[in-house]
Amino acid sequence: MEFKDYYAILGVAPDASAEEIKKAYKRLARRYHPDVSKEKDAEAKFKEVGEAYEALSDGAKRAEYDQLRRYGARGPGEQFTPPPGWEASGNFHGGEGAGFSEFFETLFGGGFRRSGFGGQAVRMRGEDVQAELALLLEEAYSGAEQVLEVRVPEVDEQGRMQRRLRKLKVKIPAGATSGTVLRMRGQGAPGMGGGENGDLLVTIRLAPHPLFSVEGKDVSLVVPVLPWEAALGAKITVPTLKGRTRVNVPAHSQSGAKLRLSGQGLPGQPNGDCYLLLKVVMPESVAEADAELYRQLAANFAAANTANPRAAWEESV
Repeated sequence: MEFKDYYAILGVAPDASAEEIKKAYKRLARRYHPDVSKEKDAEAKFKEVGEAYEALSDGAKRAEYDQLRRYGARGPGEQFTPPPGWEASGNFHGGEGAGFSEFFETLFGGGFRRSGFGGQAVRMRGEDVQAELALLLEEAYSGAEQVLEVRVPEVDEQGRMQRRLRKLKVKIPAGATSGTVLRMRGQGAPGMGGGENGDLLVTIRLAPHPLFSVEGKDVSLVVPVLPWEAALGAKITVPTLKGRTRVNVPAHSQSGAKLRLSGQGLPGQPNGDCYLLLKVVMPESVAEADAELYRQLAANFAAANTANPRAAWEESV
């Protein structure tokens, strides 16, 4: 059947107030009244305006129209297809001289029914609503409770579908990772015809951390070590999600070497790990006595012919 956009017919927005709809109707009814209008097809337009006002001036009718307008499909030529599982029963008649369209009569005469259920009234589950929540890594590690502001579709007293700002408490379980989806049942868009509400689906996004990188439940940390710590080995203190801990840097460690702290990543089944990526760094300044030690070290390795890390490059050039 042909779809009727009653908002477009009255020239108002879908979120127009009842007063705006009434004013638009009065203006167009005067314009197209057959007794005074000389416009072409004035009578047909007058009936169309009246039908639109009949649909939108009643809160219950408007709410039903808004939901079918949202969920139904439109094809070529604005042919309206009800949502899956619905059919037109054709059991409504507007009365002699009513002049309502097939779309109006089918919609507001209880014409849309779920097929195969003995003519029971339409019941449709509300739409799920998507939202995102930014989370600190420390909150993801220990779990947290956040207040989320989200706009959820609601039907107001005048039957208009509005997106209302709601504040909801969201409990984040310990070990939540980026991409984790929390389902809050019944907190989505309202159902239709007594159908249950949709759900609110909250996707967790971890905020960047100044120290740790995160991949799944594993975390990694770049750990600077001094040349003599890398050469001789050392016991150093590093931060983890659990707090500070002491770790052993093996002797002869190279930049890029990776140490693994088992189970010290994000909690889960099993827990993630914490990886320490060693980075050998030079002191910002070197005293002359220290420089002399470096020169002696260089001479010792040169004599042993073992100190050139670029030897393989030089041989291939």
